[in-house]
Amino acid sequence: MTNEMTMALQALAADKGIEVDKLFGIVANGLESAYKRMPDAYEYSWVTIDPATFDIRVFAQELDEEGEPVGAEMDVTPEEFGRIAATTTKQILSQGIREEEREMKYTEYAGREGDIVTGIVQHTDARYTLLDLGRVEALMPQSEQVTVAKSDNGARIKAYIVEVRRTAKGPQIVVSRTHPGLIKRLFELEVPEIADGIVEIKACSREPGHRTKISVHSNDQNIDPVGACVGARGSRVRMVVNELAGEKVDIIPFSEDAREFVARALSPAKVKAVNLDDETGTAEVIVPDFQLSLAIGKEGQNARLAHRLTGWRIDIKSETQKADEAKYAGDDWAQGEWIMDKESGDQMWQPADGSPAITMEEWERLTSEAEGAANSDEAAKDSDDVVEAEASPVEETNEPAAEDEASSEETEESEGSAEEADTEDDGNEEATEEPSEDETEATDVEDSDDAEEAEASTDEEEKPIEEGAE
Repeated sequence: MTNEMTMALQALAADKGIEVDKLFGIVANGLESAYKRMPDAYEYSWVTIDPATFDIRVFAQELDEEGEPVGAEMDVTPEEFGRIAATTTKQILSQGIREEEREMKYTEYAGREGDIVTGIVQHTDARYTLLDLGRVEALMPQSEQVTVAKSDNGARIKAYIVEVRRTAKGPQIVVSRTHPGLIKRLFELEVPEIADGIVEIKACSREPGHRTKISVHSNDQNIDPVGACVGARGSRVRMVVNELAGEKVDIIPFSEDAREFVARALSPAKVKAVNLDDETGTAEVIVPDFQLSLAIGKEGQNARLAHRLTGWRIDIKSETQKADEAKYAGDDWAQGEWIMDKESGDQMWQPADGSPAITMEEWERLTSEAEGAANSDEAAKDSDDVVEAEASPVEETNEPAAEDEASSEETEESEGSAEEADTEDDGNEEATEEPSEDETEATDVEDSDDAEEAEASTDEEEKPIEEGAE
């Protein structure tokens, strides 16, 4: 019988995964409690069990006034203790084994907080969902569930271990499907570079069931972090999206430059400029007018995710809004908010500088005055530009006029010289046409002398000819 008890304990230990010595300890502690409930039992006593023979003995010692054991050990085993042991062993073992199993389960999962587990949906209601993890069950509260993607009973899903609690009924494992850590663990399963530490996920922001943004960085210059996470034809990221029931995932390269990081975090919107305020932790982002709604996202989703990803408070403005702010920068009343007057119930404009609130009529008046002043300034500027534009052609035309005057003077001079020349020619003609009487007479005398000489020369020529003829 003794060997049978020992063999039974060994088989039970192998079946439950508990050491045999722990089972002997459980039996001994139970028998000790049973002995102390007996009349005339020693206060300081203990039970020993021989593993080979399963011989049970009870030993005890006396206590002094201070409660310390004194004297020699005494064997105080009752005569009917064997019968008591037989009736209580089963109950003691059952209770001890349950407690040991609870402790083993708690020890197994206590160090796995932040890990990912795969379970089968056992039960789902409005309060929680139970997952069967094999040896234990995990609890998924309503707050940790994705409202847009419900899992049916029997479905196999992955969950993120948030907390492991120790309770009287055993360990309570709380899992989540909304935690950002689930995204990191899923990418570690699908991307070997992340599991090996070559690619690192720097930050993650998520709105469960809708959209997720992660920033990745590569410790190896030869590896593209975004391409490693996306995979060939998007195979890797597709597996993550399928596990998340179609939730969109944006993968953004990490940058040490805060301006560049904020601009990338707002993708797919195109950013024109980013202005950082280190004191307030605010990033002012300027985008084109047609990109404003895309940068903000549906119900501000894109801006919220970018804020959680970068840690900067993001203020998105269009180019037109930025120009209007610069236009009214000198007016203190332009910065503020609308409030409700508790007494009258009317809307009042509360300036940001803390000055008294003004009514809507006064605000409209100030706005119209400011716009009128701005329009007058623009009109004055336009008029100045027109005057300058008109003055510049006049100066240009004056130069040709001066050139024309010079040319006209030259023309007049040339005409004057031409007239003088004509006058001289006329004089010469008159002088030629109307010679004086003396000149005429002299001319006639000369002509007569020339005629006589010509006749004389002719007569001389004729004489030799006549002589030759004769």
